[in-house]
Amino acid sequence: MRVIAGRFKGRRLKTPKWEGLRPTSDKLRETLFNILAPRIAGARVLDGYAGTGALGIEAISRDAAHVTFIERDRRAAALIEENAHLCGMEGGSYTIACSDFLTWRNGDIGGFDLILLDPPYEIRNIQDVLDRAAGLLSSEGLVVLERATRLEPDVPLALERVRDVRSGDSTLTMFIRARRASHLAEHV
Repeated sequence: MRVIAGRFKGRRLKTPKWEGLRPTSDKLRETLFNILAPRIAGARVLDGYAGTGALGIEAISRDAAHVTFIERDRRAAALIEENAHLCGMEGGSYTIACSDFLTWRNGDIGGFDLILLDPPYEIRNIQDVLDRAAGLLSSEGLVVLERATRLEPDVPLALERVRDVRSGDSTLTMFIRARRASHLAEHV
């Protein structure tokens, strides 16, 4: 696994030596970041279910302002830190939270411009995950969910599905804040 582009291009990232993590393939990461290119520079990014940290590291490599990695497995959180150091990432450009995505508290961080979610494919509470992401999203932000193609997510009212990109058994599903939800909020 390697960084695809940007200032860390070509750097090899360490992968887990244990079962249970499914890193996003280089090919799918390249597809994703080609789509996201106009949104990355200066963005505040949340890498939920961060695993190896490859998605967030790719964002920093392409000039995101800051990445918050959320990973509940302490081994994976340590692996993210190791991969960040391998790339020479500066401490102020990222934060690692060893927490479950659904219970993580973001304090005064505010809304994220880009939320990248790669939960286990068999996760049962995906609507809760998407609801949580909607609450962390900036007004013009984007949520990207990597999911098994065969599993259709229920879209919460706070989000609007805008695009699907299929790659083999995986699909990237993209969401923005629902226009209907923001329209309703204006009238309350």
